[in-house]
Amino acid sequence: MEQSGTSTLLQGAVQDIASGVVSALRDGDHARAVPPAGTDGEAGELALAAVRVLGSDALLPDLLLRTPTDPAQVALFRKAVEAYPPRADAAPTVRWSHWGMARTLRRVDPSYTAGPPDEPGTGWLDDATWQFLTHQLAVLAPLALPGEDCALGRLAGRRPVDVARGFVRAVRRRDWRQAAGAGRWLTLLSGVPDTVGLEAGLDFVELMGGQDPLVALHVQAARRMRAGALV
Repeated sequence: MEQSGTSTLLQGAVQDIASGVVSALRDGDHARAVPPAGTDGEAGELALAAVRVLGSDALLPDLLLRTPTDPAQVALFRKAVEAYPPRADAAPTVRWSHWGMARTLRRVDPSYTAGPPDEPGTGWLDDATWQFLTHQLAVLAPLALPGEDCALGRLAGRRPVDVARGFVRAVRRRDWRQAAGAGRWLTLLSGVPDTVGLEAGLDFVELMGGQDPLVALHVQAARRMRAGALV
């Protein structure tokens, strides 16, 4: 029961931060998405864990809107990076998420000189089916950022049709989080078939699943990135 309660609290904390990110992306304002770093005790641990779950997206307004960084938000983000290094047996998605967070921290906090660590490999995806590839990319959607080169992005760039197939499949299966994450990647890829109807597809994903802040976050990120590319 205690573990179940903690999980529920963490989910709520993640959704609260994600909602703040969505609000900032929609309004173009630098709203406080991340709680202050000075939060102590259980609340502080919960905030750190929630930032860790969101990964680089916890600071997404700073990255996409190029707004001045809030020192309190950056301090908590840095604490999350330093407090939760991946274990030696961590899954590839965990290692990639940590790498992305360290890269983001280096970008927003010049005093952070410890990272990013060496780029993780992509071997677990080299021969992946399009279904598995899309699932893994959706999990790592916070790494889908404009102008950020990495091995994972290059791998996705070589398989736009497969990611597009995964996006359509996720929509049909009503897996809105996976659809939103895949759609975010597709926004950055060349060679996506016009028949996918990505813009209309993202509108539909938002309509059907947008009450979930994590779905709304990826959809808003995709729109911001597309708007930036069209400027």
